[in-house]
Amino acid sequence: ARKMKECFKMEFIRLFQAGGPVMYLLLLCSIISVTIAVERFIYYKKNSSGKTFLNELELMLNEKEFVAAQKLCQADAGILATVAQSGIFAIINNVKDINSVIEGTGAIVVAKLKENLTHLDTIVTLAPLLGLLGTVIGMIGSFSILHIKNGQPLAITAGVGEALIATAFGLCVAVLAMGIYSYCNHILDKMITDIEKVAVLIIANNQNGAEL
Repeated sequence: ARKMKECFKMEFIRLFQAGGPVMYLLLLCSIISVTIAVERFIYYKKNSSGKTFLNELELMLNEKEFVAAQKLCQADAGILATVAQSGIFAIINNVKDINSVIEGTGAIVVAKLKENLTHLDTIVTLAPLLGLLGTVIGMIGSFSILHIKNGQPLAITAGVGEALIATAFGLCVAVLAMGIYSYCNHILDKMITDIEKVAVLIIANNQNGAEL
């Protein structure tokens, strides 16, 4: 097993070097993608309030227990608690335009949720282009070899094969980035939906008046 790992490692290094200098840029893209994936996963997990919080908050708001609801939000570090706390604070302090308060807080929270996702979107587009660039550069080199070594068609065949490695690697990086981007967007959409539920819940209870 150890020998197989060594052989695989050597073959990977050989193919990586054969892909040309563009491979280093693609490697950087893949590292950035994985780093963003880890960072976003930790951030989303840390800022997720969960269904229990939402159910308790809904019950307290329906019962007009705004002070208790505010304490519940203060004890929770999630994004739902942040949005809810701003709205409840506005209700308790008789702020007239509660909608603007909730919208402003929601916009800030959503902006934080979307951080770094644009980088993934860029990598999804950039990686295949970098791979194609590496292939074109490699093929140009292959044709130069054929021109110098006239009568040796194997030279260009091997060169084109190695040149295509860059395209293949670029597509792999793009697929990786797209998978991470899709997963993050799925979590993001769910969190935004929960934020909208909280906003509607607070606004609906505010219309009935705050009873402390």
